[in-house]
Amino acid sequence: MKGLRVLGVLLLSCLPPPSPAGSQTGTSPSPSPSPSPDWRLMDPEEAPSQHHAARPTREQKAGGTQEGLPPRPRCVRCCEPPDHRFSYPPYQPQINMTILKGEKGDRGERGMQGKYGKMGVAGSRGHTGPKGQKGSVGAPGERCKSHYAAFSVGRKKPLHSNDYYQTLIFDTEFVNLYDHFNMFTGKFYCYVPGIYYFSLNVHTWNQKETYLHIMRNGVEVVILYAQVSDRSIMQSQSVMLELQEQDEVWVRLYKGERENAVFSDEYDTYITFSGHLIKYSGDP
Repeated sequence: MKGLRVLGVLLLSCLPPPSPAGSQTGTSPSPSPSPSPDWRLMDPEEAPSQHHAARPTREQKAGGTQEGLPPRPRCVRCCEPPDHRFSYPPYQPQINMTILKGEKGDRGERGMQGKYGKMGVAGSRGHTGPKGQKGSVGAPGERCKSHYAAFSVGRKKPLHSNDYYQTLIFDTEFVNLYDHFNMFTGKFYCYVPGIYYFSLNVHTWNQKETYLHIMRNGVEVVILYAQVSDRSIMQSQSVMLELQEQDEVWVRLYKGERENAVFSDEYDTYITFSGHLIKYSGDP
């Protein structure tokens, strides 16, 4: 009920007041003008400005209303308020950068090398190329070095001991490869280092002692010895030595503390001394 009352009050407030022209004519009332809306009940955005609302009132006061003529249409705003008008975006000029290209600059420094990529698949084998030309003859190589050494010598004269040591000198040469054995000094000189084999054979003298040494660089290595006997015999000794270059090997007769001798004659060779290289030190 309260809502109906409020609606009635609103309708009464919308009715227009009585026209003054009707009071002048008396019997024939003029058609009532269209009710003017109450600006207080209208939406503020839809309400016309005060200037538009006041304009028809001033015109009516100046000229008055004509009987029998409809009232002039009132001015109604047909455009949006200034705040809601459509605004175009500001103009932004676009410059074509290609026409502003300058001169070419200097070349920059080379950058760091990148990482290696993955290894690709091996390609197929190519065709065999043509045979090349024959090369020039190379320089001759060094002469093959000899790795051999051997000697064998004999003595046809007997030798008796003395108050000093005596080197056994040989007078017969059987083999003397590269002259490594010196017949004048009675010594073998090593020119090819390695392992050597040496052997000494003598004939003893009856009723006398036989006492000799195979020497290396002044040091006694092995002894050949035979005691006093009523008969003479053949006696031998052998040894293997590892020699370095310039080493010396010979046979020495012991000095005469006791009677010491080796037998031989000019018809036969009873005393022999031999040696040869077994293995060169440079071989694997």
